[in-house]
Amino acid sequence: MNRTLLLATLFFVVGFQAKALDLEKALQPTIESAQKWAADAKIVAAVKDANTSNATKFKSMNQDKWKAASIMDAIVKDFTKNDAAVFLKTSKTPEVTEAFVNAKDGTKVAFLAKTSGWIHLGKPKHDTPMTGKVWIGKVEVDESTGLQQVQFSVPVMDGAKPIGSLVVGVDASKLK
Repeated sequence: MNRTLLLATLFFVVGFQAKALDLEKALQPTIESAQKWAADAKIVAAVKDANTSNATKFKSMNQDKWKAASIMDAIVKDFTKNDAAVFLKTSKTPEVTEAFVNAKDGTKVAFLAKTSGWIHLGKPKHDTPMTGKVWIGKVEVDESTGLQQVQFSVPVMDGAKPIGSLVVGVDASKLK
């Protein structure tokens, strides 16, 4: 590898790491807020309930049916009107573009608005919080909102055990 290419590669890697650290730093206050939301009794109770009932209650739901469901569909409306969803709405800050809670199997528990996906099991935005860690995505145009945003997710905990995930989208233009 010639010296110029090596230096260009090094600058790219260092620049990429710096941007990732800047993004994490810019998101930190919102991440801390989301961790408090995820620990709220309403969120924890809703996830615990979903963990025992979703498999039976939504047995026939799949991605195709979810995509076809209108925002006026009773199932969709229930996810925006339950106690956990009301809590999210009253806790939401201006930079938050979306927020949704998943049960341990990755299915929905509550959200601000209908998500593009029914299940997030097998995706880092759900699987990483299920290990007790925070996940941060990259800045991109979100399919659900149409906004340039970054998503992150935090675990919903029952004591020391992750029982679900809370995914939050943040308007990239509002990051400092």
